Amino acid sequence: MKEIATFNDLKNTSVFITGGGSGIGAALTEGFLQQGARVAFVQRSDAILFCDEMEAKHDNRPLFMQCDITDIDALKACIDHSATVHGSISTLINNAANDERHTTAEVDSEYWDRMIAINFKSYFFACQAVIPGMQTNGGGSIINFSSISYMMGNSGFPVYTGSNSGINGMTRSLAREFGPSKIRVNVIAPGWVLTEKQLDKWATPDGLAAHMDRQSLKEHLKPSDIVGAALFLASGASRMMTGQSMVVDGGVVVTG
Repeated sequence: MKEIATFNDLKNTSVFITGGGSGIGAALTEGFLQQGARVAFVQRSDAILFCDEMEAKHDNRPLFMQCDITDIDALKACIDHSATVHGSISTLINNAANDERHTTAEVDSEYWDRMIAINFKSYFFACQAVIPGMQTNGGGSIINFSSISYMMGNSGFPVYTGSNSGINGMTRSLAREFGPSKIRVNVIAPGWVLTEKQLDKWATPDGLAAHMDRQSLKEHLKPSDIVGAALFLASGASRMMTGQSMVVDGGVVVTG
């Protein structure tokens, strides 16, 4: 990862990231490690080798806990363990998601419940779990990841885009409810970030070309392109910013 801006107030802070060992999440983990933060993350697949790499590279090892975020009790236990090891969590990043393609006709109740559990339910309960500690500490930052997919009206994954929209509504309500406790709650909505998963599964030459035609900045997004926005929203530089959605998409959608 290239050198990025330094946010001195993030040093030694306690950061918890869902899905922090691959894709955008891995870039976020590394970005906060570079700031000197104490980072804990969860994901389903093993990430020990990634942690070894981060420790060798930055002399700052993240705390990895293997967890299925749809198991809410397990997710809460990991959040509690992170707070015990690193101190009360000052920044929560709900990043883990599943943008699996599906049609409306093929969605049954079981599939709906599974996708909502990953893409929305886990976000709410992670927020619920960290808020008491943030209240005790006099504030904190919650960053929920959404996507520009629902803003574009994209077809092909309606349960996912529905969750994206729901995340925005939940974020605004939590920002209003917990603003008096100096807890800021914001959204990052990335564009099409070319992670290994996207390249392996869905990034066809025609699809990439069509998307680039809509994008103002003519470079495909990389996971590292999302890190600066997260650091800013976690730091005191954004202390009066809450209930907002920050789009990082190279200029595909227009907000405001």
